[in-house]
Amino acid sequence: MTPLVLALATALASARPPDTPVTDTTIAVARGDQLGVNVMSGELAIRTWGRDVVQVRSPDGDRVAIEVARNGSTVAVRTSGRRGPPRFASVEITIPSWMDVSATGVALDVTVDGARGAVRVETVNGDVTLTGGDGVVSLRSVEGDVTVERARGRVSASSVNADVTVRATAGEISAETVNGSITLDQVDAGSVSASTVNGDIAFSGPLKDGGRYDFSTHNGDLTLAVPANASAQVSVATFGGEFESDFPVTLTETRRGRRFTFSIGTGRAQVTLESFQGTIRLRRP
Repeated sequence: MTPLVLALATALASARPPDTPVTDTTIAVARGDQLGVNVMSGELAIRTWGRDVVQVRSPDGDRVAIEVARNGSTVAVRTSGRRGPPRFASVEITIPSWMDVSATGVALDVTVDGARGAVRVETVNGDVTLTGGDGVVSLRSVEGDVTVERARGRVSASSVNADVTVRATAGEISAETVNGSITLDQVDAGSVSASTVNGDIAFSGPLKDGGRYDFSTHNGDLTLAVPANASAQVSVATFGGEFESDFPVTLTETRRGRRFTFSIGTGRAQVTLESFQGTIRLRRP
């Protein structure tokens, strides 16, 4: 290497900032640490393993910088465009299963698999999918579908203009959307709340003794499939729709506006069913 070239290379190396964005890195963590992610646009996949290490990878390092930094007990990951505004990025992060997760984005699809700590995800134009795990879960999208499968804990799943699906999940469940349908399939929960304006609601699962189950839709149908031995006090409100039941209905109270209550079994759970213009169905699977 000539002296001129060597001098130029040395100058370029010294001019490189010490916090040059990385695209593949690992950071050791300890219990109590948490993950904070902000990816403006792209795909984010968070998985778990048995090591106390956070690993961050992206195949898009030529055009997107992945910045990884520790801020106290938080491992912060964010993307930025190497030249200009943030671009589409595919980011894969592997974390210990115990680690709490907070992830945000704009045009971002997010998947989280196996997290046993608290999980909070918010995106605007993207789908959110969580599989497995325990703990407190809060998932929100504006224009994308939100899906939860095989989780246990306190789950809140919401969208504005898309569908919400919760499957094979136990604990306390809240599901909400405005212009979309809600599917709660094989749910084993003592507290369930589901509401939409323009969409259907479908629930299948047991009704626990002392449990509370509230379902409300304005312009959609509502279908509840519960075991034949279910025990619940049921309150129904259907103003412009119909009510159908596979269970024998004994009317215990009537009010104006097509509201009524009845019991199935010994009435150990509390169930509220409301639809303004749709049909309410109480089914045996």
